[in-house]
Amino acid sequence: MELLSFLTYKRLFTEEACVIIDDAFEGETISKGTVIQKEKGYSEKVCFIETGLLRTFYLKDGKDVTHFFFDENSLIAPINSIFYNKSEPYGWESIEHCKVKTIQYRDFLVIKERFPKLTNLLLDFSIETLHLYSQKLDLLQFQTAYERYNLFLEMYPKLHNRVSLGSIASFLGVTQQTLSVIRAKKS
Repeated sequence: MELLSFLTYKRLFTEEACVIIDDAFEGETISKGTVIQKEKGYSEKVCFIETGLLRTFYLKDGKDVTHFFFDENSLIAPINSIFYNKSEPYGWESIEHCKVKTIQYRDFLVIKERFPKLTNLLLDFSIETLHLYSQKLDLLQFQTAYERYNLFLEMYPKLHNRVSLGSIASFLGVTQQTLSVIRAKKS
């Protein structure tokens, strides 16, 4: 969904305010496989995903590990850069061709001053992200591989056919072989 449609759908703002907020963001097209935020990089760009799919990832002992997935209508931001003035531990990569709207955080603060209800929207995104982190922590600490995959399907019901087996396996902390066996049992 385009940012303008998303803002209108949320019904927090007038039609005019939705247009002004949308205009404050810049549209970008990102090709599949593009790393848009490098691991250990620094950025203050807030990103709303209109179409497509991104993943956050990191390297552990030379191995690429998927941290999270973000699809349409997600707002993501480099938290460490914006709030702690530190480099980002996670890279961002487009898994699919994406259309996004971006804004520098300092510019977002200016528009948020003009439209304070943006804080409500930010809070909604923050709570959703915190919920994802909580689910992932539970998944990694307390679940069997089979339970992890089922929880992944609950967390991301529309993604299992859009994400590679390797990315799902690294997200779950299992091997691709284990994931293949689990998926075969579910069929």
